[in-house]
Amino acid sequence: MGVRVGRLLRAQSPETFFFAIFFLTSWTIIASFSSLASGSPDAIDALMRFKNSLSNSKSLANWDPNKSTPCNGHRANWIGVLCFNGKVRGLQLENMGLKGVADVDLLVSLPHFKTLSFMNNTLAGPIPDLKRLSTLRSVYLSYNHFSGEIPDDVFVGMRFLKKVLLSNNEFQGKIPSSLATLPKLVVLRLDGNKFNGLIPNFTQTTLKTISLANNELEGLIPESLRKVDPNEFAGNKNLCGPPLGSCIDPSSSSTMDNVTLSPPHTSDIYKKNSHLLKFVLIILIIVLILVIFISAIIIACSNNRRRSPMLLDRTSSTMSISHCHRNSVVMRSLENNQMDTKLDAVAAAKANNGHATKRSSVVAGEGRLTFLKDTRERFDLPDLLKASAEILGSGTFGASYKATIHCDAMVVKRYRQMNSLGRDEFHEHMRRLGRLAHPNLLPLVAYYYRKEEKLLVYDFVENGSLAFHLHGNHRNSKQSALDWPTRLRIIKGTVKGLQYLYKTLPNLVVPHGHLKSSNVVLGENFEPLMTDYGLLPAINLDHAEYLMMAYKSPEYAKLRRITKKTDVWSLGILILEILTGKFPENYLTQRYDPEADLASWVNKMIKEKRTSQVFDEEMKGVKNSKAELLKLLKIGVSCCEEDLDMRMDLNEAFEKIEELNHHDCLDDDDHDNHNNAGDHHHLFSPIVVSGRKLSSDQEDSYISRAM
Repeated sequence: MGVRVGRLLRAQSPETFFFAIFFLTSWTIIASFSSLASGSPDAIDALMRFKNSLSNSKSLANWDPNKSTPCNGHRANWIGVLCFNGKVRGLQLENMGLKGVADVDLLVSLPHFKTLSFMNNTLAGPIPDLKRLSTLRSVYLSYNHFSGEIPDDVFVGMRFLKKVLLSNNEFQGKIPSSLATLPKLVVLRLDGNKFNGLIPNFTQTTLKTISLANNELEGLIPESLRKVDPNEFAGNKNLCGPPLGSCIDPSSSSTMDNVTLSPPHTSDIYKKNSHLLKFVLIILIIVLILVIFISAIIIACSNNRRRSPMLLDRTSSTMSISHCHRNSVVMRSLENNQMDTKLDAVAAAKANNGHATKRSSVVAGEGRLTFLKDTRERFDLPDLLKASAEILGSGTFGASYKATIHCDAMVVKRYRQMNSLGRDEFHEHMRRLGRLAHPNLLPLVAYYYRKEEKLLVYDFVENGSLAFHLHGNHRNSKQSALDWPTRLRIIKGTVKGLQYLYKTLPNLVVPHGHLKSSNVVLGENFEPLMTDYGLLPAINLDHAEYLMMAYKSPEYAKLRRITKKTDVWSLGILILEILTGKFPENYLTQRYDPEADLASWVNKMIKEKRTSQVFDEEMKGVKNSKAELLKLLKIGVSCCEEDLDMRMDLNEAFEKIEELNHHDCLDDDDHDNHNNAGDHHHLFSPIVVSGRKLSSDQEDSYISRAM
C-alpha cells in the first residue's frame, strides 16, 4: 500500500493536484456548514414552528432568532435545547407548563435529534408519531395528559432507542408490541396508565428497568420478566405468575366442585391436632429465645454507646478514638440536634412504617472521596472509619453523622435512594453544586459515589438547625427563643440564598426542592445556611414523591407536576412557621393535605378575626413592629396560594421582604426578660385609631380587615 501511494505521488499531474485542492476545499465548506446546522434557517424554522404549535409556550420566550441562534458549540442559547458541537441534539422541555399537542413532525428536519423530553407538562392528545424521529435515543413523556391507544407500530425501526418513559398519562389499550422489538431498550416505564391485555414478551438482554404498575394488565407474566421486582407489577389485579402469586386454573377449580369429600377419621384429627400443638410450642420457644437474645444485644449496645459512641466499620469492629479534644461543643451539638432527630424520625417512621435504623456504619466498601474545593484539607474513607462520631439522626433519606476528622467536625450524610443519575451525570451534578458559593448556602465539601449508596460531606454547624430553635423546649434550657430581629434576618438570608440558587441553576425547575426548617442551620451569628439543596434530580422519583417538600405542594397533588413556584410554596410555609412557632404538619404528610396545612390554619385564624393570636408568644422584640409582622405574614400567605397564577413569584417575594425593617434593639420590657421564657398576653403595643386605643376584639377585627 505504501509503495502504491508513493508511486501515485511521483506521477502527480497538474490536473490531479487541482482536483485534490478542489476536493479538500469543498469538504471544508461542507463541514463548516454542518457545524453551523443549528443556526441554519431550516433548524431555526423547525424549532419556531414547533414552539408556535403549542397553546402555551411562555416559558420558551427566549427562543428568538432575532437575538441568537439555538446553539453555540456545546452550549445552548435557547432554554430547553440540547446542543452538541453546534448541532441541536434534543429538547428537554420539562416542568414548563406547556399545553397543547406535541407535533414532532415539525422536528423531522433536525438530523441529529437524539433526546425528546416533555416530562411534567400538560400536553394532551395521542402519542406523537415517534418513528418519524428514527435517531432518537431517549423519549421522556411522563406526567402529562397523553391519551388513547398507542399504535402497535409506533416504535418500529427505532433501532437506537434506549429509554422510554410514558408513566402517569392516560394511555389505554394494549402495550404496543413494537416496544418488545427495540434491540437496545434499557429502561421502560409504563406505570400509572390504563393499559390492558397481556404483557408482550420482552426478550432484550439490554433491558435493566421496567415498570408496569398501576395499569389494568392481566394474564401470565412472561418468563423473561419473572426476575423483576414484584412492585413493578403492583396495581394490576388480574396479573399472575412469578414474581407474583400463582395463576389459578379455572378447569381445576370446576373439577373440584364435582368431587365429594368424605369426613376425616377421628384419630386422624387427633394426630393432626397433636402435631400442630407441638409445632406451636416449638415456635413459641424459638421466639422467646430470640427476644432474650435481641434484648441482650440492645442492652450491650446501649452500654457501649454511653462509653464511647463511634463509627462501626462494615464488620462492626470498634475503631480507635480520635486524639482530638472532645469538649462541651460535642454535648451542645447533641442537644441542638435532638429536635432534628425527633422530627426527621417521625417523618421517616411514617414513610417506612415505623422502621428507623438506630445505629449504622457511615461507610460500606472502599473508594475515594471527591473534594470540590482545592483549598480544603483532604481526608479519605479510612479517616472516616477511624474518626470519633455521633449519630445525629436517621432522617427521611438516610442517616446523618457528626465525625471529628483531623480535629475538624464534619457532617456525613448517607443516601441509599440516590440512583436517578448515572455515574458520569452524578459526578457532573455534584461538581456543579460544589461550584456554588453564597453566604446563605452550606457548602458541599466532598462526596463519595458508589452505585448502592452515596455520601455527602458538609462542615458541622454548632448552633444546630432552625427547627431546633423554633420547636425546642426553651423554658427548660439556657437557650432563649429567637427574637423578632433574628427571625427576620433568617428569613431575609434564606430568600437571598434561594434567589441565588434560581439564578445559578436555571435548568433545575426546583433548585432547592426540600426547603424546610430542619434543612436550615444557623451559623455563629445566627445567619441562615441552607442544606440539602439541588438534590432533586439525583433522588429516585418514587422515593422523592413521598419525602421531598416539592412533591408535597398543592400543584403536585392536583396536577402531578412541579413548577418554578414550588420552592416559593415551601418558602411560604417556612415563613409562617417562623412567625407562628407552630410545627407544620406539611413536613409529616406524604402529600399535600389542606386539613394538615399551616397556611390553611393561618387563613382560618385571619377569617375568624384572630390574627394577633397567630404569632409565636415566645418571640421577643415585636412590641413596636406590628406593621412589619403583618406585612411578612401577608407575604407568607401569598407564597402559599394554591392557585399558581395567584401565588407570589420569588423575585416579588424577595423585593417585598427586603423592604421590611426591624429595630436594632429590643423593647425595654424585653431587655428585662430576654433570658426568661414566659407567656406574653400583649404581644404588641396597642393600635391607635383616630386618637383612641382599640380593645383586643376591635384590634383583631381591624387587623383581619387589613389582611
